[in-house]
Amino acid sequence: MKKVAKSVEKNVQYLIDELNKTDDLRMRIFEQEKAVLLYYETLVDLEKMQNRIFSPLTEGEHVHIETLPWAITTGNLNQVVRDLLQGQAVYLKEGSSEVITFNVDSVFNRDASEPDIEKVVRGPHDGLVEQLSVNINQIRKRIQNHNLVVRYYQLGKKTNTKIAVMYMKDIADPSIVDEVDRRLRAIQADMILSPGFLEEYLDDSTMSPFPQMLSTERPDRVTANIMDGRISIMADGSPTALVVPVTFFSFYQAPEDYNSRWYAGSFIRMIRLASFIIAIGLPAFYIAVVSYHFEVIPDSLIIPIKSSINDIPFPPLIEALMMVVIIELIREAGIRLPSPVGQTIGIVGGLVIGDAVVKAGLISNIMVIVIALTAIASFVVPSNELSITLRILTFPFILAAGTLGFVGIVFLLLLLLIHLTKLQSFGTPYFAPMTPLRIKDLKDTFLRFPINMMRTRPKDAHPQKMSTGGDSRGWRKRGRK
Repeated sequence: MKKVAKSVEKNVQYLIDELNKTDDLRMRIFEQEKAVLLYYETLVDLEKMQNRIFSPLTEGEHVHIETLPWAITTGNLNQVVRDLLQGQAVYLKEGSSEVITFNVDSVFNRDASEPDIEKVVRGPHDGLVEQLSVNINQIRKRIQNHNLVVRYYQLGKKTNTKIAVMYMKDIADPSIVDEVDRRLRAIQADMILSPGFLEEYLDDSTMSPFPQMLSTERPDRVTANIMDGRISIMADGSPTALVVPVTFFSFYQAPEDYNSRWYAGSFIRMIRLASFIIAIGLPAFYIAVVSYHFEVIPDSLIIPIKSSINDIPFPPLIEALMMVVIIELIREAGIRLPSPVGQTIGIVGGLVIGDAVVKAGLISNIMVIVIALTAIASFVVPSNELSITLRILTFPFILAAGTLGFVGIVFLLLLLLIHLTKLQSFGTPYFAPMTPLRIKDLKDTFLRFPINMMRTRPKDAHPQKMSTGGDSRGWRKRGRK
């Protein structure tokens, strides 16, 4: 217990230091009373402060602040820290050994609805919004800890966009925090409107097709990554948060994996990872088989496949490219049109065009099935950025298979694997924990082990504290009393 000193300056300095000099901590000085009011601007409701504190003091005669109905006194500075983190305003007066707190926490009426592209069946159904203070509020409500630090930046010489960087001071690697600070301060652009602008300024390799920063609109996903030792970057005016550093497997981890039983989460995780191979390799494999390696087809399938492609005027390479382009056209049309019309265009357009091109003899029915499965597999990824990457990678794999068969596919896979092992995200190996191999971190990659078995944070984030706590199932050893 830290007792309140009679010097208001000492008390304020202690609170500021304890809260790590976070930028969203605000201070209002009352010179006549020799007092200070402290509060988090991202957690309090300014209208409540006006109604519960300032209006009664200015309208009433000889009203003392400690006599207000909302006032609660305490002599413990550690409790004051907790009160501040819960959205209360604290009043410190010179010569007093007690602090007065007021409950003025904010309750936002804005519908923070669940993001359309990151829906879950089980788990929180809220999302980030365009107001930066609301987003920070959602994170602070989930992490009520004084080590959660916010750093503000003004980026864009003309737009002066407010950027917030959030991290846990006692968990995040200070060198990565400094690197994020260095890269942000180096941005000299006139216009910064969203995290999408920041991403290309901050990426280690802008020429790589793979995203090196995790983009999400879910506050629970941001919270989980911050608690793992990662850093979140948010911009005012955008509901998207960036998380660094990340690995390839971070894009296949979804909040639903941890809200379900571990075997259900592991099963879904394996399906997602299998979709990566299907999305980039299925059309290429089919083209290579029917063009160069017909001998690998089982005898029972030779006649159906041969009859399907026998009368098609185009080679399989052209077939695949045509169908992939058509799928992308339908997808873009569905996005740009209003939601009800867009869904209709996607369903009707896919059925009509698919049926028409087969009946016209331009595309084989097996090719339609292959491309449809490829499109579905590319949408299984929880990250929209990686989904786009998979659709782009489909084209070079199709070309490699159409020119060199299996040899072209293997050669391109080797190049892809080399690229993934060389790529980094803020100094973290992108393909960790596979390269470099770390057996302990495999418990949350291909499979999701039970929560009680994951007692250490992943090494790729370089956290200061590896342990996440003790044995939470120790009750089994102690037995019932």
